[in-house]
Amino acid sequence: MTTLYLTRHGETVWHGEHRYAGRSDVDLTANGLAQADQLAEWASRARLSAVVSSTLSRARFTAEAAAAAAGVELRTDPRLVEIDFGDGEGRSPAELAERMPEAWAAFGRHPARSPLPGGEAGVDGIARAVPALQELVEEFGVGEATVGGSAASRRGRRVLVVFHGTLLRLLLCEWFGIDPDRYRDLFPEVLNGALTEVRFELVDGRIQPRLIGFNVPALR
Repeated sequence: MTTLYLTRHGETVWHGEHRYAGRSDVDLTANGLAQADQLAEWASRARLSAVVSSTLSRARFTAEAAAAAAGVELRTDPRLVEIDFGDGEGRSPAELAERMPEAWAAFGRHPARSPLPGGEAGVDGIARAVPALQELVEEFGVGEATVGGSAASRRGRRVLVVFHGTLLRLLLCEWFGIDPDRYRDLFPEVLNGALTEVRFELVDGRIQPRLIGFNVPALR
């Protein structure tokens, strides 16, 4: 059994104005840094085997303290970067509606399949990110719980993954058989620094994901 704790990075300077931040490198706010500290406090007692983050600075900075607190070296993976919003980067919904009304309307109808001009389709983001997380599940022993071994093996391994809100929601759709164009309706918000727990178990020879928790504050 392998458990992934999926976490959105801390709050950024674009957060309050709801500006789209995909591939752009955006700084954390003071509140975002505090959220990173809270995540680190959780990580200090979470018995993590690894901490992995997107290569974008807002995710990396959020993850660094958690990795240090867990006593593991931070690993980064470029396949975990956020969806590229193209010409929408740094713009608010109101600005997008004014500047590119047709593209914005199409994105609203099919947000995973109709990217903003110059951007990346959400389904393409799924295709690049799923293998990255699948490799973590396999590396940290999804099958150990079914073959005996030590008590620690039977409990399985726990991995913290720090990345981005849109990609996180798209991955949940992929794992649980949901139309990815519904990701904004079914998962309207991913809180900064909160934990989404997905447990992977070997069932009848197949890896089965189970959603254990969504948007759970790191400190309760």
